[in-house]
Amino acid sequence: MTAQTTSASTAAGERESRHAPLILTLFGLYARDEHNWLSVASVIGLMADLGVESKAVRSSISRMKRREVLRGERRAGVAGYALADTTLQTLAEGDVRIFQRARASREDGWVVAVFSVPESEREKRHELRTVLTRLGFGTAASGVWIAPGNLAAETRRSLERRALTEYVDLFTGDHFAFGDLREKVRAWWDLDELTELYADFLHRFGPVLDEAEGRRPRPLDAFRIYVPMLTQWRRLPYRDPGLPLELLPKDWKGEAAGELFERLDTLLSPAAAAHAADVVGGRH
Repeated sequence: MTAQTTSASTAAGERESRHAPLILTLFGLYARDEHNWLSVASVIGLMADLGVESKAVRSSISRMKRREVLRGERRAGVAGYALADTTLQTLAEGDVRIFQRARASREDGWVVAVFSVPESEREKRHELRTVLTRLGFGTAASGVWIAPGNLAAETRRSLERRALTEYVDLFTGDHFAFGDLREKVRAWWDLDELTELYADFLHRFGPVLDEAEGRRPRPLDAFRIYVPMLTQWRRLPYRDPGLPLELLPKDWKGEAAGELFERLDTLLSPAAAAHAADVVGGRH
């Protein structure tokens, strides 16, 4: 394989990796209301409305199928895809994070996960770290992860569901001593990166809200705004576990970004869903 071929293949893979989150958002929003299924034609049509060509969509879906995010399924002779059971569970967990935005208080204390995984089971170590990262845990030390105490029950359920309990111990309690807890939080979580992500969200979608409130967008326009907006937003609640505000920098951008998301969700979601329903129902 030549360097030029390798470069082209890498570029194609990067494009497909950008499309996959949009496809997952579409399935999360609209497939679950359609008995967890969307036809290939519906996905291609919806992605075309987002400016993505059918060839790229088919390639991304194939990758998602190989990764067992989606599974192929024909209904009434029509080719389509459904969300895998594990993906459905992940999306259900994510709904709470994305749309409810729980904020911890100092009184909630902390939940600490201490784990050790044998070298022979490195895939379990990777899975465990992935689960804790998705829950919003920060890293206090090697093999010691921490999150606000209000996530304790969710953490236990997630670890039990994935059969990871034999590798980890969970503790709850308060930070007793020593040092400035605000500085500890900054070390355990990358707050600078989070600030940049929130600032980018505000910069990109703040003007969109002003325009949408001035003139309600038609369904297609709402769809073209809403799906990318939700796709960009939905990773943020996993990176930010809802730390107590008094432990965060002043003028924490996460609050403003969360309020912007809620207003856009309220304003755009119904019209976007109406457009998606027309495409899925073959009326578009």
